[in-house]
Amino acid sequence: MSIVPNSPALAELHHGTPCWVDIATTDLQATIDFYSGLFGWYFSDSGGNAIALVDGMPVAELVLAEEPSAWTLYLNTPHARATAEKAHALGGHVLGEPSDTVTVLADPTGAVVGFRHVPPDWVFGADGHGAYAWAELNTRDGHAADEFFHELCGYEITQIGDGQAVDYTIWAVQGHTVLGRQRMGRAFAPDTPAHWMVYFTAAPEIGTDSAASRVLELGGRVTVEPYDTPFGRITVVADHTGAVFSVIDPSRTTPLSEEEATETRVDDPYDD
Repeated sequence: MSIVPNSPALAELHHGTPCWVDIATTDLQATIDFYSGLFGWYFSDSGGNAIALVDGMPVAELVLAEEPSAWTLYLNTPHARATAEKAHALGGHVLGEPSDTVTVLADPTGAVVGFRHVPPDWVFGADGHGAYAWAELNTRDGHAADEFFHELCGYEITQIGDGQAVDYTIWAVQGHTVLGRQRMGRAFAPDTPAHWMVYFTAAPEIGTDSAASRVLELGGRVTVEPYDTPFGRITVVADHTGAVFSVIDPSRTTPLSEEEATETRVDDPYDD
């Protein structure tokens, strides 16, 4: 399935906005085969790693490593080393030695995220088929996460749930929403760690349901069957290595009923 019906657009690169995603794999070719089969990505070599391209625009990176990883989100920063130092002072944990351009850290609730200092001509495709669409932090301590990232990145934070049954905040930069944060409740298994969920776009011509079926054909699994939301039709899947991500068709929006609006979704994508 190599059809690419619509092209990604350039992501806006303000401080704290998503600027990259990558995943580590022990079998680069198998991972290339999975994602090219799912999204129609093609690839260029980058020092032994693989840069995923859609219509010539970089959308992700596959990194050859000794251990596989989940998808990692990177946020734009003017200086990665300074961000690491500030994160540590705020109660985060810096994972590995930061450089001037890249650092990876865990926030005080345990979720791993990266920061990159990118040049003015940096290119990261978003919103087109097979490109980055959205990311949200799932954590059990929403207040701590909100405070940490507000201090670290200066996010404007708005609660869109009731703060109790539904605790979901959106994080904005200069008035533009860039990320979400959800408090995990009973729907998630007690041992589910805090984590970032990365979403990729499914074009309307292909759709979320077709993408979910294709994941199964390629040796992955569907952990949450496609469902409708006010933001689009979503499915949560895992690739052939078990790395979890979401696929969304933002053209398929469905308003919530009054009853649904007061309930928390009960699917745990990490619960097999």
